[in-house]
Amino acid sequence: MALMASNRLVRGVSSPAAGSRVAARPLLPNRRLVQAPKTVPAAAAIDVPIAQLPASERKQLAEEWGYKSIGSELPDGVSLTDIVKSMPADVFQLNMAKAWGAVVTTLVSVSASLYLISVSPWYLLPFAWFIAGTAFTGFFVIGHDCGHRSFSENKLLEDIVGTLAFMPLIYPFEPWRIKHNQHHAQTNKLVEDTALVEDTAWHPVMPSEMEKWSPTQKTIYKTFLGSPLKLWASVGHWWIWHFDLAKYTEKQKPRVLVLVSLAACAVAAFVGLPILGYYTGLAGVAKYWLMPWLGYHFWMSTFTVVHHTAPHIPFKPAEEWNAAKAQLSGTVDCEYPRWVEFLCHDISVHVPHHVNSKIPWYNLRKANESLKQNWGEYMTSCTFNWRMMKTIFTELHVYDEKKNYVPFDQAQPEPFFEVQRKVIPNTP
Repeated sequence: MALMASNRLVRGVSSPAAGSRVAARPLLPNRRLVQAPKTVPAAAAIDVPIAQLPASERKQLAEEWGYKSIGSELPDGVSLTDIVKSMPADVFQLNMAKAWGAVVTTLVSVSASLYLISVSPWYLLPFAWFIAGTAFTGFFVIGHDCGHRSFSENKLLEDIVGTLAFMPLIYPFEPWRIKHNQHHAQTNKLVEDTALVEDTAWHPVMPSEMEKWSPTQKTIYKTFLGSPLKLWASVGHWWIWHFDLAKYTEKQKPRVLVLVSLAACAVAAFVGLPILGYYTGLAGVAKYWLMPWLGYHFWMSTFTVVHHTAPHIPFKPAEEWNAAKAQLSGTVDCEYPRWVEFLCHDISVHVPHHVNSKIPWYNLRKANESLKQNWGEYMTSCTFNWRMMKTIFTELHVYDEKKNYVPFDQAQPEPFFEVQRKVIPNTP
């Protein structure tokens, strides 16, 4: 799969007048990387193991794709344990004042945002919903720490707090915890049959699965996975992965907490929402719950797709998969506006969380600084920007063994994607 740096396969472009996006060129041995013109999506310009390129070429690609840096390849001899041991011991220490402080912050911010919704004129409601959706994400992060056993040393307390935190989102805590632990154990691990996927976060579409799609399925998948609507795709993930007990083992299904989690969701959906509707009407349910809930899903989709989807980050089959490379180099360190990171309790500081999920949210920044000092040359970093998102929306769809990803319209350009490539801003 890997091409040596001295034998890089470079893809050129045809004349824009010819109407073809890219045309293959032969191997150019012992040549520096040839870049495609900026009028062509940069993600389609190269076919190489990016981490093996010289620093100057990785820097150029990072700029073209919207990243601040793309790391070099982590040496094979480095283990995940080596990386964990390099971090200060105190980043693993729990602080109950900070843990409960997050609970208070989220309760106050959610309450304030709901009040803001109640007093906002119609033309300011989108702004109020955006604030509320960001605040709602705090509920998830609190439950997220409980699920990773990084909230408290009392496991029963974590199960209670996690279940309650997930209730406003109608998210079943224990089923989510089971599947989410799979994501951490199998980050960026490839499977041929997506029905058996082990990493449940943004696995690329497999060509064999795509061939089975009906015309209707093709339209649905291309629409939601190949456009900005991808930033709400976690709604489908929520429904498909966490309520279908067929996706759980016989040993997992009868767990008391699985049943309690599902019951909590039922109470929220069939008691809580009807009560809200009784006092505010159906419009009130949409205004005070549905729109903030969709705002929460916007952030969950955005955080996770940015963390785990990039032109240079491969999904590897089991026989080639390496835990240290997947967790450190296969997870993107992305900065967001500070107020977003505050309300979302730094869940966007994600690389240290993948290196060791026992680090509580309030220690992630210190852990990240340690990682950047010791392993920064192997990490990918960015600030949230349109250029990066444009690449994700329009180019990173289908698994390809050599290129990592190819777009849905690789064989024949399609207007749906071509329009996006022209319209979506390319600002870094």
